[in-house]
Amino acid sequence: MSTIYLFDWGNTLMVDFPQYTGKMCYWETVQAVDGAAETLAYLSAHHKVYIATGAADSSEAEIQQAFDRVHLSQYISGYFCKANLGIEKSSARFYQAIVEKLAVEPFDITMIGDSLEKDIIPALEAGLNAIWFNAFHLPLPEKNLVIREYRHINGLWDLIR
Repeated sequence: MSTIYLFDWGNTLMVDFPQYTGKMCYWETVQAVDGAAETLAYLSAHHKVYIATGAADSSEAEIQQAFDRVHLSQYISGYFCKANLGIEKSSARFYQAIVEKLAVEPFDITMIGDSLEKDIIPALEAGLNAIWFNAFHLPLPEKNLVIREYRHINGLWDLIR
């Protein structure tokens, strides 16, 4: 079982409203995904939870500010982004850098996110476990990948307990 969980930010834990651009911490409206608080409360009581985001225009502090606004930051142990890793999220190197920073083995980490291309496939390539948040019921790609998925945050409970 993984000891560390990495979560994507937009549309995995917080709603990514299409009408807003720029840094989420400054958006007029921010909202947690339904069930995110309960899931993070449970996980953080037993495991370390981090955010792994591809948000290129936000610093670690600004990401935390957005999580503060929806009262989720209390469950988060840290934030990984381009600003503090210097690497784009859509590559396996991004996840390898996180493994190095946390000083753990890749198999000790599970990445959870809504994008196969940015969250799941690069995490698997880096040796992490991964769970796809497939809220839109998209088909699996034609690759030879075994991907665990859930379609609503309540479905994640069956995969992590």
